[in-house]
Amino acid sequence: MTQPKVLNQKRWTEGLTGYHYLVLAVAIMGWMFDTMDQWLFVFAKQPAMRTLVPGVSEADLNWYIGIATMCMMLGWATGGLFFGMVGDRLGRTKTMAITILMYAGFTGLSGLSQNWMQFIALRFLTGLGIGGEFAAGAALVAETFPDHSRPTALALLQSMSAIGNIMSGVINLTLTSIVSSVDTVWRYIFLVGILPGILVFIILWYIREPQSWHDAKEKALKGEEGLGSVRELFGDPRWRRNTIIGIVLATVGVVGFWGISVWSAELLRKILNPDNLPELKKAVEVKVSLAVMAQNFGCFLGALCYGYVAKRSGRKIAFALALTGCLIVIPITFIITNSFGMAVVLFFSMGFMLLAIFSGYAVYFPELYPTRLRATGVGFCYNVARYISAFAPYTFGTLAQRFGIRQAGVMISVVFLVGLAVLPFAPETKDKPLPE
Repeated sequence: MTQPKVLNQKRWTEGLTGYHYLVLAVAIMGWMFDTMDQWLFVFAKQPAMRTLVPGVSEADLNWYIGIATMCMMLGWATGGLFFGMVGDRLGRTKTMAITILMYAGFTGLSGLSQNWMQFIALRFLTGLGIGGEFAAGAALVAETFPDHSRPTALALLQSMSAIGNIMSGVINLTLTSIVSSVDTVWRYIFLVGILPGILVFIILWYIREPQSWHDAKEKALKGEEGLGSVRELFGDPRWRRNTIIGIVLATVGVVGFWGISVWSAELLRKILNPDNLPELKKAVEVKVSLAVMAQNFGCFLGALCYGYVAKRSGRKIAFALALTGCLIVIPITFIITNSFGMAVVLFFSMGFMLLAIFSGYAVYFPELYPTRLRATGVGFCYNVARYISAFAPYTFGTLAQRFGIRQAGVMISVVFLVGLAVLPFAPETKDKPLPE
């Protein structure tokens, strides 16, 4: 009965070696560049569609943007499911390398799109890599770090994704300032996204598979246990319950993020340049970049905050606080934002609450499964949720077309009530070792 107290009293850095920090750094960079590529799309999707679907009305433009986002999320979900199983069978490091190369390469190619159908196809292919990277990286960190360090390490992994988002804001701000035509800058933004491919060489040269994965693979070769079996996620009552709860929690967050919060750029553009005047575009893009960077700085702090609360008070309490915060802050943001200054404050608050939820996925989901199913389980929860949530951007675009962007944000925010409803059924994993 004293072991939990010992775990709580240890500093998270106690006993860690240089290799632990190298693994964390590589996993952070993989996920950070992953989210950077995601947010390059957030900044560039509207200008890209304006170029690729010329003459379309403002209302119909949101419909095309929703379709593009939905297709990327479908690719994201497909890649996450497939590469989750690959991560358990092939290994964490090789899977990370493959998926990073995919999302970097297809992001770069997106900048060469000649029509909206090419653009959507390339976003789907980019999504395959984006979806596959997270499960492998989270499993690698969870299995490499000791129990007392795991929550903080995984919260850091998720929190640094916000730095990737901020990097995308810097890229958008810089290129908008130096490229003469605001109608072509989106192509350069996507081309920058190819650079994270360099990380593949570091992964393949320096990172080894966790010993627990080798042990699980050895058992699989002897026929004792299977690796990466989706069937087993539902065959065992324990993993089945964990999987259902994980899917529901992930769906709530993904809907909140991709169905609501990534429309913050469009909301601010609508406020600052309601008539889409060409002479205002550059100045507006600068303010949009700064406001979204504030949103992602909030994401960074929110993800760290989840790790702190989860370690001290439990994963479920941390989830409950984040979900309640989203239920309050996001509708307020969409209702009352009417200036750049207000956007900076409210976008920061919205990002803080939303990324606290996503930090929960990084900390909590790997703790729900044994090594032989860990990447599969994490990938399954996250990416079935993406399938379910893929229609959220389309729904937002349709609602915005009919009722306006403010009302659309408020309507979809009711999804956070679903997360609060499922929490009482979720297992608490605080101070418990990874299941085997």
